[in-house]
Amino acid sequence: MVDQFVGQLIAAGLAEGEARRDAVRLARSLLDWDQARWLVDQRMPASPEFVAALQALVERRRARQPIAHLLGEREFYGRPFRVSPDVLIPRPETEGLVSEALAVLSRATEVPSAIVDVGTGSGCVAITLAAERPDLIVTATDISAPALDLARQNAADLGVTGRVAFVRGSLLDPVEGAIELIVSNPPYVPTTDRDALAPEVRDHEPALALFAGVDGLDVIRALVAAADRRLSPGGWLLFEMGAGQADGVADLAATTERLELMHIRPDLQGISRIAAMRARVDSAA
Repeated sequence: MVDQFVGQLIAAGLAEGEARRDAVRLARSLLDWDQARWLVDQRMPASPEFVAALQALVERRRARQPIAHLLGEREFYGRPFRVSPDVLIPRPETEGLVSEALAVLSRATEVPSAIVDVGTGSGCVAITLAAERPDLIVTATDISAPALDLARQNAADLGVTGRVAFVRGSLLDPVEGAIELIVSNPPYVPTTDRDALAPEVRDHEPALALFAGVDGLDVIRALVAAADRRLSPGGWLLFEMGAGQADGVADLAATTERLELMHIRPDLQGISRIAAMRARVDSAA
């Protein structure tokens, strides 16, 4: 049913394994079949209508549109999130940010009353925290109105609308008062790396959510400075970073008045990925 389309995707530059996976996912999406039914019925004759619809999707994938955009969603932490060109597509690396936040929360003696997800995009981090911990209320900020609209849809889809507040603004500007936990997947790709990115990323995901200056640390610098001012004593800042940025992040922590770098966690590929900073307990916000 999909062999001819696999060949087209390989000709467009996709590796054979990726081409087959994508063709199957697109076919299953059109048919609304789960994996079990696909395994049983994939050799059934295809209708002309199905072939035409699949060809249209394959043409878009040949143009290197991300598979998540064609499907309209991406799974994150076991839940489906709507995606669009207005938001960064959720990635497995960012699940590590959620896991780190949940670990911090599990050690807290009281439920934090002020939790902020900075640059929420699709809302995947804030919504997942609220879904995993029904006792939490989370504020999610973003400077993009279309991103916030999509995040609100995801919150409604996943049943956490009443516990995640979406507000427009830069970093922590829309939030008042001291904050106990800040989480963020900020832009961190150096602008000099633009040409090296896959076309799916470079040409189809929002530059605003990707690039952050020559070294990729411009937004992280601003985030760390804001957290230094706004975290309550003992409060945490957790954020994602890119390959080769660990030393720069450590240097940033050393220049703050109140923050200590507690650790940097690697992702599954061994790349330093999640930074954890904490405001000194004897400090004042």
